[in-house]
Amino acid sequence: MTTDLEERIARHNNGREKTTKPYLPFELIFTESRENWIEGRKREKYWKSGVGKEQLRKLKTKK
Repeated sequence: MTTDLEERIARHNNGREKTTKPYLPFELIFTESRENWIEGRKREKYWKSGVGKEQLRKLKTKK
């Protein structure tokens, strides 16, 4: 979750996020907006779940 998407991707690709550093580089394949933090957090949890990750894999292979 972020309010500055470009800065967030840059943090990941510059290796400044400890949890994602081993998986560099990152490519943005999907974004979505939500009205508030609570709704955004629910969607983030979905995308990080098994079902959400499978959907992201499908999006990535379509490219």
